Amino acid sequence: MPNRMTNGPARPSASWTGRARLLGALVALACAATSGRGALASPPKMAELWNGAEIAWQNVGPGIQESTRTGKTVVMVFHASWCASCKRYREVWKDPGVVAASRDLVMVLVDVDSEPTANGAFSPDGTYVPRTIFYSPEGDVMTDLRGKDPEYPHTINLDDPAELRTLMQKAAKATPAAPDKRAQN
Repeated sequence: MPNRMTNGPARPSASWTGRARLLGALVALACAATSGRGALASPPKMAELWNGAEIAWQNVGPGIQESTRTGKTVVMVFHASWCASCKRYREVWKDPGVVAASRDLVMVLVDVDSEPTANGAFSPDGTYVPRTIFYSPEGDVMTDLRGKDPEYPHTINLDDPAELRTLMQKAAKATPAAPDKRAQN
């Protein structure tokens, strides 16, 4: 069962507008400022524990930018270091099918303690952890890509990778193919 962080009202999901767009812009500005000093974009906090050697985890701002640029679906995973369910869920990300599916998506990992603003901005039904939310390139929650628990719909099976793998494969198929630029000539 997921860990509930707050008992406040769930916020409706919005596209990459409002607070989410502001958050992305702030993160992008921070990334741009540090890249001018020769620093490379760092992976999200705790990415190594979430199979960061095989999955290209990104922070929120760069992930949103990549999705907007490429038209790929975003998979946002929210976790906390103290969350026992999150620790179990990490193992699912080592499945070869999950790793393969991740290559066709934009993978964003959010440590809710380090990024409380992102945690609140992307909480269509609460700030429980772990939660995995699929977003279209336009920033809309893909409501057909959810777990089976009606109380915590963005909680995916913590122990069996089959549900996650299936949802990721569906998300990748939902991503439209890149337009053929030759037709524009």
